[in-house]
Amino acid sequence: MAGIAVPVDMIIFGAKSENTMGRRSKVKKPVYEGVEIIDVGAEGKAIARVNELVVFIPLAIPGDIVDVQITKKRSKFAEGRVIRTIKPSSLRVDAFCSHFGVCGGCKWQNLPYEKQLFYKQKQVADQLSRIGKLTLPEILPIKGSAKSTFYRNKLEFTFSNKRWLTPEEISSEEAIAPLGALGFHIPGLFDKVIDIEKCWLQDEPSNAIRNAVKKHALENSLEFFDIKMQQGFLRNLIIRTSSTGEIMVIVSFFRDDEVQRNNLLEMLASRFPEISSLLYVINTKGNDTLLDQEFVVYQGGDHIFEEMEGLKFKIGPKSFYQTNSEQAYELYKVAREFAGLTGNEIVYDLYTGTGTIANFVARSARKVIGIEYVPEAIADAKINAELNSIGNTLFFAGDMKQVLTNDFITEHGHPDVIITDPPRAGMDPKVVETILNAAPGKVVYVSCNPATQARDLELMKDHYAVTRIQPVDMFPHTHHVENVVLLEKLR
Repeated sequence: MAGIAVPVDMIIFGAKSENTMGRRSKVKKPVYEGVEIIDVGAEGKAIARVNELVVFIPLAIPGDIVDVQITKKRSKFAEGRVIRTIKPSSLRVDAFCSHFGVCGGCKWQNLPYEKQLFYKQKQVADQLSRIGKLTLPEILPIKGSAKSTFYRNKLEFTFSNKRWLTPEEISSEEAIAPLGALGFHIPGLFDKVIDIEKCWLQDEPSNAIRNAVKKHALENSLEFFDIKMQQGFLRNLIIRTSSTGEIMVIVSFFRDDEVQRNNLLEMLASRFPEISSLLYVINTKGNDTLLDQEFVVYQGGDHIFEEMEGLKFKIGPKSFYQTNSEQAYELYKVAREFAGLTGNEIVYDLYTGTGTIANFVARSARKVIGIEYVPEAIADAKINAELNSIGNTLFFAGDMKQVLTNDFITEHGHPDVIITDPPRAGMDPKVVETILNAAPGKVVYVSCNPATQARDLELMKDHYAVTRIQPVDMFPHTHHVENVVLLEKLR
């Protein structure tokens, strides 16, 4: 396992500043020896019990025997970190990524994929029964991902002028490489970025493009962004790929320098002719969000396409699309199957995004109405319907609880089926109330967070029975899991 990285300023200045200011030294955190990891819990952290205390520990797996130092303690639980492995679990496998343990992604690399699926299915069962207090049918076996590496179609990398250093680098007497980084944020530290050499999440030419950009930046002395001071030139790099083989690259600059900007973009265009959409944006704001920014096309088109069952979906720089294309298809097939459409139904697709699910099920329905908060996504949804000659979909932009009203339902037709795919926070109680008032025969609830899904289902349990449950793994080597639930109206 790679060592946990420590920022340089903590090592050089931490204790000294405390002594200089005359502060009392911190109380040493307790260490528990010979602790056995027994399970996996919230956020994918391992669970141990020390006497009556539940301890959550990252990067450990069931079966490990470890010494644990407590980092945070509450009345009913504590958080800790492994300081020594006495006996590794028989389940443990070697992590394949050199950044494992430092980078915030893919934290389950040391757990075999079949065991990852086991704990994801267990997570769904635990949260639906414990939080939702639901009577559950037998949960269908989780649908694993055919690809456990190189499965993402979108990655966003951050430039930083202060590269995160590992303890090994800090203690080494060798010269430290240039401090510019192009990679991912360290978990919980917005201003710390680990430089990525190879990422196993996105297929080539993703790594080649990122490394070429960094090499060009260093060779031409381009300023990497200073996240704390909010200054610099290079800010973010976004790479999108698609099942059609198209590639979109977006470079975000903090300020404009036409000569340096064009030199970088021309390097990308000439070295990677397979890039079909090369764009840039000048983002001078205090945050990295780009939905409110203007994207400029340097070369190629302003979009790429995804394809699913012969349907084309236009993907622009602001478009949302499931980041695992192959598993998105499996997920949507489950939603369509659960809906049980015969061609006569009016379907409401809540939180429709770019209308992917709405357009995917439209062939099997009489009419589909999609609602989404982001206007640009609704514009894409309408374009996608036109692209595929789908004439039975209507799309509306606005706050869900303001758009989805009883008057709206009276105007557009009573839903026979509602498909809802909300963000991680789940549905607003007013949206749940409107669904209950509409009383469709079926509700298909697609969720990326079984905990908030369970909370919403509890609000509906006096009116609907949970009849089918299908977990789908979209993100191998993480604790995240998608879950589809079919609710049928009680008679």
